[in-house]
Amino acid sequence: MPVSEKPRQSLAGLWNISFGFFGIQIGFALQNANMSRIFQSLGSSLDDLPALWVAAPLTGLLVQPIIGHMSDRTWLGRLGRRRPYFLTGAILAALSLLIMPLSHVLLMAALLLWVLDASLNISMEPFRAFVGDMLPRDQHTAGYAVQTAFIGAGAVVGSIFPYLLEHWGVANEAAAGNIPDTVRYSFWAGGLALFAAVMWTILTTREYSPEEVGAFGGDSAEDDGTVTIRALAARTLTSSFAWIAAGAAVVAGTDAFGLEKEVYLLGGLLIAYGLASVAGIQMAKGGKSSNMLSSIVGDFSGMPPLMKKLALAQFFSWSALFIMWINTTPVVAQYFFGSADATSAAYQEGGNWVGVLFATYNGVAAIAALTLLPFLAKRIGKVRTHIVGLLCGSVGYASFFLFKDANHLLIAEIGVGIAWASILAMPYAILASNLPQKKLGIYMGLFNIFVVVPQLLVATVMGSIMKAFFPDEPIYTMAFAAAVMALAALAMTRVSEETAEAASPSRR
Repeated sequence: MPVSEKPRQSLAGLWNISFGFFGIQIGFALQNANMSRIFQSLGSSLDDLPALWVAAPLTGLLVQPIIGHMSDRTWLGRLGRRRPYFLTGAILAALSLLIMPLSHVLLMAALLLWVLDASLNISMEPFRAFVGDMLPRDQHTAGYAVQTAFIGAGAVVGSIFPYLLEHWGVANEAAAGNIPDTVRYSFWAGGLALFAAVMWTILTTREYSPEEVGAFGGDSAEDDGTVTIRALAARTLTSSFAWIAAGAAVVAGTDAFGLEKEVYLLGGLLIAYGLASVAGIQMAKGGKSSNMLSSIVGDFSGMPPLMKKLALAQFFSWSALFIMWINTTPVVAQYFFGSADATSAAYQEGGNWVGVLFATYNGVAAIAALTLLPFLAKRIGKVRTHIVGLLCGSVGYASFFLFKDANHLLIAEIGVGIAWASILAMPYAILASNLPQKKLGIYMGLFNIFVVVPQLLVATVMGSIMKAFFPDEPIYTMAFAAAVMALAALAMTRVSEETAEAASPSRR
């Protein structure tokens, strides 16, 4: 039993804990709203965009479980447990944002996207666990709501800055093979803002020591990983070989059906996980109880049932989001501004309007996180609140087919913004109250696999689907997004409200 409770945080404390996410999200927003534009400005075709974007989810898939595992086991004196990763990621991400606009070839931009996304993930993943570390259970919903508000606010700044720069007289067009000055200056300003915001959190917070965390959480000795390794050692290799076989089938099907080459990556990842699982199980059977691979494989295969159910909803909801991030610029430019030519003034104008749309849904998310979501969660519960939010997002995507005026798309972004707020807050608020304190980092990292795997699936498969059925018609990607977001809402119906609230002191 815990010997004491974590002290409740004031509004200033909640602010300090999550303010760094404001800067991190500026970086993500600049990436999400402008990388397709940068790639096309440097000569990429529409069909190649998913392959170029694959760097982002792949780095998240590799980085987040590793950083989660390491941060659970880190303690660097005054710098603490999670904050060393905040600092490392912020430095690398800021440098990437400063260098990205200097790209003059497509390969350089693609490589820098890889570095940028890895760096953002190094900072971001521990921030999820940081809220659980610092707050008592009855403040988890408030903590993740404040974090979501900062995510929304940071995304507004990052998304709208190119649009504002154009209206302030900065050049928004560039010759073929060059990046417009509006994007260039936005990335530079974003790098500085990211670093400053993360440093604010680092300097204004004090993490609880490992001894305090153990006392607050009341975790048993089983949370040191010993039980996880023992359970993994007792497993057979059947499921591992099944993953390998599934990957081989994907590779063979890609060749047999002439799918886009990016699908090979999906098959390769399935094979890689199967091989990692074999290695992890064998090391566990050999008595190696402190290795990272076995710990990660064991924790992944032994996820709590509630986490598995939430993971399915995450999978569908983030699939829809990634479809939106990749395709909104070509959709808006082609259907609402009349140009699919990335070198034209109309296309660049459409790109800036996408920044406004993204700023809108993020602004709505910031407001909804502090007002609508707490109001609904208190009255209908966290699970039903999340279902409502996801359905709002589905309607938002579907409405792209209803509107003909670019200004009317702002209405669609209201629904997307409510969904975005819910996706960023509700699953984590549910999880943080139901996971052992000593393993928050690794479980949050593993949960985020279901954020990045759907992005990889979209990046590898969507190009083949569009080429086969809707060549040069990117608007139909929004229909996919609407349908997949509705599936996410359906998946949430499998989560019991009573189970989700079981760890809340108010319900005991």
